[in-house]
Amino acid sequence: MNKGLFISFEGSDGTGKSTQVRLLTEYLRSEGYDVLLTREPGGTVISERIRNIILDPSTPEMDGHTEALLYAASRAQLVAEVLRPAIESGKIVICDRFMDSSIAYQGYARGLGQDTIRMINEFAVHGLQPDITFFMDLPPEKAMLRVESQGHKDRLEAEDMNFHDKVYQGFKELSRFYDKRYVRIDASESIEEISEKIRQYFRDYVERRDRA
Repeated sequence: MNKGLFISFEGSDGTGKSTQVRLLTEYLRSEGYDVLLTREPGGTVISERIRNIILDPSTPEMDGHTEALLYAASRAQLVAEVLRPAIESGKIVICDRFMDSSIAYQGYARGLGQDTIRMINEFAVHGLQPDITFFMDLPPEKAMLRVESQGHKDRLEAEDMNFHDKVYQGFKELSRFYDKRYVRIDASESIEEISEKIRQYFRDYVERRDRA
């Protein structure tokens, strides 16, 4: 596989997303692929500073519009500095969250409108979209129990269940809208079962792409 590939992982907090991001990265590197792992918000010096502002639990008064624009600003820097150069050089880029998270969290859950958030972020990413999006599907009641067990919550994790339910509904709607690139993963299964399903989908995807 000579062409770059962009893989994103999406889903609510507490779905085991970050664990599967790490496991897929380790697997692909063991198979000899050149892999870049990054996260959102974050991934650059500037973006990590913005991340600290967004997730700081001591700023509950942050307006939803401010939140949405900060996410887009962080994303714009990540795309320009890291993602696009890596993909163009032939790397596999794996990103823990991308633009769909903004649509789910700010568009749906904050009520700012998915079209508005999509427009803001399309400006930020200059047309860059994932080739594959693994959607870690877990009802918010179960997901938030996992978050509770971890103790510390960031500003968004500390939102009420109504907010997290809207996030979940947003992701489900996105999975229908972007059905060509979304891959639904039952996040209630074991870590090993989930990991193998993701690996198998990747292998099948690359085989199909190489034949095209």
